Amino acid sequence: MKQYDIALIGGDARTAHMLSCFMEHNYSVICYGIEKIAKNDGLAVYADSLPEAVEQSRNIVGGIPLVKCGKISGTQDLPDMEVTVFTSCLRTGKAVFGGMLPAEFMEQCREQRVICHDFMQDEALAVFNAVATAEGAILKALKHKDTNIHGSHSLVIGYGRCGSVLADKLKGLNAFVTVCSRSEVELAKAAAAGLNILHLNNLKEKIHLYEYIYNTVPAVLLTGDILVELDREALVIDIASNPGGIDKAAACKLNLHCLHCLGLPGKYAPKISAKGLADFVMQRI
Repeated sequence: MKQYDIALIGGDARTAHMLSCFMEHNYSVICYGIEKIAKNDGLAVYADSLPEAVEQSRNIVGGIPLVKCGKISGTQDLPDMEVTVFTSCLRTGKAVFGGMLPAEFMEQCREQRVICHDFMQDEALAVFNAVATAEGAILKALKHKDTNIHGSHSLVIGYGRCGSVLADKLKGLNAFVTVCSRSEVELAKAAAAGLNILHLNNLKEKIHLYEYIYNTVPAVLLTGDILVELDREALVIDIASNPGGIDKAAACKLNLHCLHCLGLPGKYAPKISAKGLADFVMQRI
């Protein structure tokens, strides 16, 4: 059985674009369940099943997130992409790369002496990812509302990696940016960056002032009692990982314009994002 340096499985366009990065550095790669990029169709090796790809490679690289709803996440609906199938193929000494690895999955890997590398636990890579996420969020805003960001009253909920980058880019576009958080440290940092600040406790009474609301916090902070105060012309863009930050049932009942935008780097900047991810992998193998 031929052995490959890397198996690329599932994921989105970022995973597919990693193929070129690895091949340019002379790594042998086998693929399964990834998008086919025309440039590599005649050069890439594609497995017939997930077990074949995993068993023939020491390093397995998936997407962000690696796991979704009990399956290896990807754009193709394949029956053997179950996590149970994946873990049954793992052996001592293999390494798994992916984003937002579930604790249960990592514990199982530890028991099998499989090394795990979480893309999103690397600070430099996470910040790099935040840039593409912020730009994607702004593009979503431009596509789904017929007003300028310039001069708009924009609210950014959360001031972590994504929130801080997003707020800075909105400020650069001459929006009037307010950062909302319950963290006094985050509010202090936002104020030091020249941004307006709003404590989360005061969100309900102030949310009607904003025409763009960007949520970056993966907890349901925009509950029904807050959403009912929202201006009906406002656009809410939620870039937080599941479950997101919006009470979806309440938003639907109120007929609000809310978008839950996941995987923005994979949609709008897959090629450059892939390079960062591939570099991370190559540095560790």
